Amino acid sequence: MLEKGQNWELFGYDMRHLGRYWAAAWRDMLWAHDSPVRRRLDEVVTVRSGEETACYQSGTACHSIPTDAGCAAVLVPDALVLSRQILVPLQAESELDSLLELEVRASSPFTAEDTRWGWSVQARDEANIQVALAIVSASATMAFLGREYDKHDPQAQEVWAEVSGVMVVLQGFGEGVREQRYRKRLLQAAGLLALIAVLLAAMAGVAALYKGVELQRLEQLSAATQREAAEASRLRTVLATANETIAAANEVIARYPNPHAELARLTRLLGDETSVSSFAMAGPEIRLRGRAADAALVMQELTDEPAYQRVQAPQAISRLANGQEQFSLNIQVGEKIQAGEEVRQ
Repeated sequence: MLEKGQNWELFGYDMRHLGRYWAAAWRDMLWAHDSPVRRRLDEVVTVRSGEETACYQSGTACHSIPTDAGCAAVLVPDALVLSRQILVPLQAESELDSLLELEVRASSPFTAEDTRWGWSVQARDEANIQVALAIVSASATMAFLGREYDKHDPQAQEVWAEVSGVMVVLQGFGEGVREQRYRKRLLQAAGLLALIAVLLAAMAGVAALYKGVELQRLEQLSAATQREAAEASRLRTVLATANETIAAANEVIARYPNPHAELARLTRLLGDETSVSSFAMAGPEIRLRGRAADAALVMQELTDEPAYQRVQAPQAISRLANGQEQFSLNIQVGEKIQAGEEVRQ
């Protein structure tokens, strides 16, 4: 039985998951914390920390505090936050959410219902992504909000945490309002881009229509001329193509004898008790590797075959643990077989 493998990796990425990588790339471009699109379209958030107030847009501090900030957030103190910094390979970026969720389940000291967490990209290089992960207790966070800010509705405001200088939005609070507004702005921007594309296509269509009329007139003149020589040109092309095909076929037949005939011959000679793990044929030379109960008998049978001029063993026969013997043979096919002799069935 012949064995063969297939490698699906390219530059460290599994090409079988190409669709997943493509979707992850679009998701990161539109929704990631460091997305350039989000930095332009995301809502400005007013973040309170005790008596201090600061404004952030897509996790980046604003130089000036706008008066029309539509979202509010509360920065929880470090004492309520379990933070970690995680290094993730760049190839696993499409599975980042799943990896971090598993990390949260393994690291959180709170129950699953009471656990709230969030993450943000802290840094990245050519090989890895450094992620800031924050975990809090929902009950302890709400107790803090009620005690310090008289806030008892978890959806009334966002809850943020700071991990090594990076702002992290904790999921499960009031961040849904900002997400909805950002999604609406994305749709508006997409609609505007679609409208611009339609206008550009219409302008190009008008120009193409004018050029098309002129081109049609020129094509009619050209077609009248080409019809006179079309048949002769077609036959000349067919003849040239046929000659090239015949020459290529003759070259292939001369260089590479039919390996199927030799595979059929080996199948007949070796029988079911012998297995072949590797078969390679270059011209009249065959390299064969396999296993049998008696490798020396296999070599003798192939040597006795009139179709083979020479059978050599480049490596010594080795005995395996299961009692079989492994052999490696170099076989040269006879000249009369190369000339087209049929394999005896």
